[in-house]
Amino acid sequence: MNQSRREFLKKTAVGTAGFVAGSMGLTARSYGRIQGANDRIAVGVVGFSDRAKDALLPAFFNHSREMNCEILGVSDIWNRRRAEGIGFLKGKTGTTLRAYRNNDELYADKDLDAVIISTADFQHALHAVEAARNKRHAYVEKPFAETMEDNRLALKSLKESGIIFQIGSQRRSGRNYRAAAEFIRSGKFGDITMVEMSWNVNQPGRWRRPSLVADIRESDTDWRRYIMNRPPEPWDPRKYVEYRLFWPYSSGIPGQWMCHQIDTVHWFSGFRFPRSVVANGGIYMWKDGRSNDDTMTAVFDFGPPDDLRKGFQVVYSSRMHNSANGVKEIYYSNGGELNLDTNKVTPNGGLVERFASPMGMKPFLLSEMDLSDTSARAETAAATGVEEMTNLHMRNWLECMRSGKETNGPVEAAYYHSVSTIMTTAALRTGGAARFDERKQEVVVNGKVFHY
Repeated sequence: MNQSRREFLKKTAVGTAGFVAGSMGLTARSYGRIQGANDRIAVGVVGFSDRAKDALLPAFFNHSREMNCEILGVSDIWNRRRAEGIGFLKGKTGTTLRAYRNNDELYADKDLDAVIISTADFQHALHAVEAARNKRHAYVEKPFAETMEDNRLALKSLKESGIIFQIGSQRRSGRNYRAAAEFIRSGKFGDITMVEMSWNVNQPGRWRRPSLVADIRESDTDWRRYIMNRPPEPWDPRKYVEYRLFWPYSSGIPGQWMCHQIDTVHWFSGFRFPRSVVANGGIYMWKDGRSNDDTMTAVFDFGPPDDLRKGFQVVYSSRMHNSANGVKEIYYSNGGELNLDTNKVTPNGGLVERFASPMGMKPFLLSEMDLSDTSARAETAAATGVEEMTNLHMRNWLECMRSGKETNGPVEAAYYHSVSTIMTTAALRTGGAARFDERKQEVVVNGKVFHY
């Protein structure tokens, strides 16, 4: 793809805001490419990444025989990854599978039915568009989109195509998360009043690949095809291999980690996007040439757009230089908390009699309950070789290709986690409060549309 960003978007015909807004209420179409129970589903791998090797493909092979599915081959524009992918799959299948130098070759293969997309962050939405236009079902890693242009285009293409789509937000298939969603949406939890989330690591090499950066040459890959609709620039091996460190190839923390957690807020609460996001951060520790923050905090205001008296706040923080407290997701109500680290609902912090009665109120204390059997999850991971949520999420996609049902991670979920991610990026990069213009389907800061 040698076009400039503007030419690329013109060629791919970005959908209008009116179409996008109108498409939200559409029900799933009848699916034209649903295979019968006796038809084998042939799946191609788009991008042989660490995620594909360590999680997605192991999860696929856990269910492929039962679901009558097979891997057809690997498409990767980097000759090293392409060869590694074929070698990995030969070890799994005993067969040398097909190697595609790019996605044009992949989609020209008439045997192909579906794809697993695990490429660079900024490519996910655009590679989903390719799958949709070629009428191939798609499992697409998150984050879905890092810009609203890509987000709108992908939503439009996927809604029109009727393919079976699964966004890689695997929490949506986790038994504990599904139990949490059911509990909150039942009303038993009470109104959400606050959510605290964090994702903390202390890993100097996180997203760094110095040996690969030193090894790769421009002639080993296709740089122009790699950058797709991003602004043209000269070959940069770091932005190819270590793309998560550099905007606009990735938003870094928001797209990699926050999108998982903020998606659960959308799911549990029923709010498609926040009313506003403010955020700040910086590169406080790892001065290695990156442009994406190593530390950030974002504050979200969720609630009905027409009633500011109702709603709740989400505080999200992440640091890459101290791992204390690790990953945290805690939902609060007036009656206690729902903790997705311990997977327990408790009355911790709930309204007790001594403070309720002087105000003429009744105490509100949640009953304790477990959201899942943690030992069962550990046993599942040990038996399958991959963590439970990804294993179940992949199975859900394979089952839906057979049944034609909507997956646990439909395109609307992908679209709106991207809205929250893009709002956070806009707030981080401008210092202003980001809002979502639902009529235009644009993220705005101080009345101006956010563009990279």
